[in-house]
Amino acid sequence: MFWKKWLSGKTAEASSSNSVDLRAVVVSDVGCVRVNNEDAARFVRPATALIRTTKGFLAIVADGMGGHAAGEIASQLAVETVAKTYYQREESPEESLFFALTKANRSIWQTASKNTRYRGMGTTCTTIAVCEDQLFLAHVGDSRAYILKNGQLLPLSSDHTYVQSLVQQGIITTAEAEKHPERNVLTRAMGTHNKVEIDVQALPQVFENDDRLLLCTDGLYDYLNNDEIAQLLMIPLLNEAAHQLVELAKQRGGHDNITVLLVERMSNESFQSVRPTEEING
Repeated sequence: MFWKKWLSGKTAEASSSNSVDLRAVVVSDVGCVRVNNEDAARFVRPATALIRTTKGFLAIVADGMGGHAAGEIASQLAVETVAKTYYQREESPEESLFFALTKANRSIWQTASKNTRYRGMGTTCTTIAVCEDQLFLAHVGDSRAYILKNGQLLPLSSDHTYVQSLVQQGIITTAEAEKHPERNVLTRAMGTHNKVEIDVQALPQVFENDDRLLLCTDGLYDYLNNDEIAQLLMIPLLNEAAHQLVELAKQRGGHDNITVLLVERMSNESFQSVRPTEEING
């Protein structure tokens, strides 16, 4: 099987000759304080129409953690392993996503176990497979997925954090959670244990023309509320929308790495040709 990924530095785009296809943009920034960028992101577009129909496109965002650059290793391992494993599996999208994240978790755990410098490293991982107009989510941690539909921003994932558990128990409100000092304390992460609980589901939302998907790390949503994100997502040019989101987060402090992956479903006539910068055989 052959598939391509569109990655040019920190920006990625994809296009197609089919009547309906997806365009994607990735923007990842170290932010204003950090030295290393421990985020990783990837958009995968299979080369053949058959695989695009059966397995779909894949969008992945990961936010690594750990000293000695271990966070970078964990997040890169996550996106690389998930992308490769997903397309190697012959099961349904949900089952393939589960196997892909399970393998990624084990790979990170084993890497950390073999090197004391990487002990305790881990990462979030939020992945969406887009098959025709269906969306499938696999999720661990507090990176997020949203869909912009008719100008309204709808969350697709739920944070695996201590504070979110308080919200679900009714102990604090969503507004209180946004300012809680422990809002970034994870209750689940990839690679910190040999096994991890993974949220996998077929989403009820249908991905239609002019909808947009957003996958992002907490470096974005810690600084922008949902209304602000929705407003910027309505900027006509996808690339400009992505950069504006990142720039506003930086203007407001940018204390963490910031990664944005945007995907839109558009008609073929709206595309411009983009040359792939890397090819992977698997």
